[in-house]
Amino acid sequence: MNTYVYGIARGEVSDLGDRLRGIGDPPLPVRALTEGELSAIVSDCPAELKPRRRDLLAHHHVLAEVGDAHPVLPMRFGSVSTSDDDVRTVLSEHADRYHDQLSRLADRVEYNVKAMHEENAVLHQVLSEEPELRLMAEANRASGGGTHEERMRFGELVAAAVQAREVRDAQIVEEALAPTAEAVRPGPERGSWFLSLSVLLAEDAAEPLLEAAAELEKAHPWLTLRVNGPLPPYSFVDS
Repeated sequence: MNTYVYGIARGEVSDLGDRLRGIGDPPLPVRALTEGELSAIVSDCPAELKPRRRDLLAHHHVLAEVGDAHPVLPMRFGSVSTSDDDVRTVLSEHADRYHDQLSRLADRVEYNVKAMHEENAVLHQVLSEEPELRLMAEANRASGGGTHEERMRFGELVAAAVQAREVRDAQIVEEALAPTAEAVRPGPERGSWFLSLSVLLAEDAAEPLLEAAAELEKAHPWLTLRVNGPLPPYSFVDS
């Protein structure tokens, strides 16, 4: 059976099987594989592994529980090895690299910032910035909506202008938030968000980030920002 890996901890981690359950249905017992001065936090891997909400939460819960007592390097959901022996081999071969990362990420957390446009507000902003588009909109209204070709052309130009606005706003957001963080990396890309940004912070140091995000929304009312965290610093673990 394959071995599912939650994270890598520094030091020996006492047996977790009696008190901690991980992914799977029913949830599988979690155990520690110790090699030298490192321990991999693992469980058996279910035959069918999908990012269900239940399993995502279980993955995070295991890391939180172990992290309360040990420095832990979090692996992303879906980290799987072929066997316990292979996990031990990796721990041995890459021990120095894991120790370096554990030191670098000690007492650090990740926040994910997603940015999207409020549709009506960004359309209003684009038309205010592009006189040609505004004139085309007015001409179409004056002629009862314009011809099919005119409406198609107008829609294409507006879509291109919105995309250009997304590029500019992504840069604005990153430049405003980067000074509040120790490091910044691209975050997971999915959904309707035009920007997903992961930032690394010291624990209990989120206030400047939250304030900067609020100021951005205030200064750019067509922007919607969602800040999620604190999380284990998944995005800052080098594979």
